[in-house]
Parts: sequence; C-alpha cells; structure tokens
Amino acid sequence: MSEIFRGRYTAQIEGPFVVFIIGMRINRLLAVHKWLPVAQAMGPMVKHLMAHKELGLLHAQSYAYWRGAALVQYWRSFEQLERFARDPSLNHLEPWKRFNRAVAADGSVGIWHETYVVQADQYECIYGNMPKMGLALAGTHMAAIGAKETAKRRLGMKGDPAVASYDNPQ
Repeated sequence: MSEIFRGRYTAQIEGPFVVFIIGMRINRLLAVHKWLPVAQAMGPMVKHLMAHKELGLLHAQSYAYWRGAALVQYWRSFEQLERFARDPSLNHLEPWKRFNRAVAADGSVGIWHETYVVQADQYECIYGNMPKMGLALAGTHMAAIGAKETAKRRLGMKGDPAVASYDNPQ
C-alpha cells in the first residue's frame, strides 16, 4: 500500500511541462476483439517510456472507469510528446496505425486525448492526507505551508486561507 502523507502537501516542478491525458471508451461492450487490443496497447508504451527517461515522460498514472480507461501523463515538453507519437523508431506510431485500420471507423471503441502546455509557475495543486500522486510524483513533493499554504500563494499571489489549515504532523 502507498504511504499516506498526513497533512497538506503540494508539488513543484521546475520549468514548463506538459500534461497529456489520453483515454479510451468502450462503445460496444460485446466487441471485445475490437477494444481489448486498444486497451492492451498502452502498457508496453508506458513501460518503454519509463525505462527511457530521456524521451521526456516524467510520470504516468492510469485510471479505470465503467466503460474505459484513462492515463494522465506528465511530459518535460510538447516536442518530446510529439516525437514519441510520430517517430517510427518508437513504439507508438505502429499501434496508432493499427487502430486506424482496424477500429477507427466502426465506432466500437473511442479514443481521446487532451494536451495542456503549462508554463513555469502557472499551476497549483494540493494533496491532503494522500499518498504521492500526479504532479507530486513527476516533480517535488513538499509541505503546503507558508508561501505554499493557499492556492493563490502557490500561484505567487497574496491570499490568506479561507478556512484554517490543518497542521502537518512532524
């Protein structure tokens, strides 16, 4: 089980970064032969990326929901993300082509993604009584106190807490 960090924590990452969320939705549950290969394709890609940090993936976390799955990825740059998507020597382009040939037009499974290019210091996050996750695994996990106590402060603005913050145990 993941270690729970009691108290309030935030994360910091140096410089700009990219949040890439990719997912699939099963539109026809009985078309297992169509959606299962799509579901199985992402694991080997992420494993390869995690073994080759120079490609730019900082962290990835998967989520399952009723009709599909999503993967939140943190990248060092958009250029590195796009290179992974398009470079024939890497392991994404061929599965993408297979999807387009086998499934894309029939509607049995849907895919989606969202890309957010985040400039340095233009984000904030809070984790209360949580294990490290998300940006805290891609960057540095730290106590949300003082200059990091409120959302405004984490974004470099002035702002007092709306409610009293609970203490972080020592």
